[in-house]
Amino acid sequence: MLVRSHRQASGLSLLVKQVWGPLRPERLCSQHSHAQRNRTNPLHPLWTGLVPMSGGSQQSPINIQGKDSVYDPRLRPLQVSYTPTSCLHIWNTGYFFQVEFDSTEGSGISGGPLENHYRLQQFHFHWGAENEWGSEHTVDGQVYPAELHLVHWNSVKYRNYQEAVIGENGLAVIGVFLKLGAPHQALQKLVDILPEIKHKDARAAVGPFDPSCLLPTSRDYWTYTGSLTTPPLAESVTWMIQKQPIEVSPSQLSAFRRLLFTAVGEKEKMMVNNYRPLQPLLNRKVRASFPATTDDPKG
Repeated sequence: MLVRSHRQASGLSLLVKQVWGPLRPERLCSQHSHAQRNRTNPLHPLWTGLVPMSGGSQQSPINIQGKDSVYDPRLRPLQVSYTPTSCLHIWNTGYFFQVEFDSTEGSGISGGPLENHYRLQQFHFHWGAENEWGSEHTVDGQVYPAELHLVHWNSVKYRNYQEAVIGENGLAVIGVFLKLGAPHQALQKLVDILPEIKHKDARAAVGPFDPSCLLPTSRDYWTYTGSLTTPPLAESVTWMIQKQPIEVSPSQLSAFRRLLFTAVGEKEKMMVNNYRPLQPLLNRKVRASFPATTDDPKG
């Protein structure tokens, strides 16, 4: 939507400032007040239309504090079963690259903190301009270079993804941290396609792809109730943040940063820092599927 007047532009700028916060490497503590988290910042390329106010008490992402998370032995292992042939395409949304799936009934997740089956809709990544930042969630203040989100919807309670987005217990998102290390063989298939979707709205075929290959070997996780981290910021998400990160190479992350926020013919804007700042935990509890230990490494 085009902004047609200075007054409209000023109002939109204020609205985005209130919702988004700073677009810079600084990761603000999730225990800070709403007023403390607000800072002046430019419009984010994604939020060019009217952005709904969050205003809720269950916003995401958060800083997970290991010592304050509660081990819950009732949390079951997460059951993951994806159908590779349900992968439709990869596309540049103008904010990140997203791989979409046909929401077939058999492709999805169950178990963990979930009461029923959730179908896989899409997965995407968030990353920074440098390797020192980029993840949306943090663990004891530790930031990772990037974060993967696998987005699923409650196919038992809702008729489609659109209804689930704004519905209670509508979505379940698996979060996976990425850290620097060896090249990730499965991820490379996507990296090789990225040049085809450099500009906003470009899309390309992927072929069969099983996103379970992007999950860590350990399935230990933290879980909490939260929100989407992009508009409409709906508080409909059960988050399952994997404790163990996966390794990717510096060159693979560099390929992410060669994508653009902008469409063909527009002034080029490098696609980086597409993460939302930390939000306050408030009265929520973070549960862990594993008991904490004093020398527990975060990977």
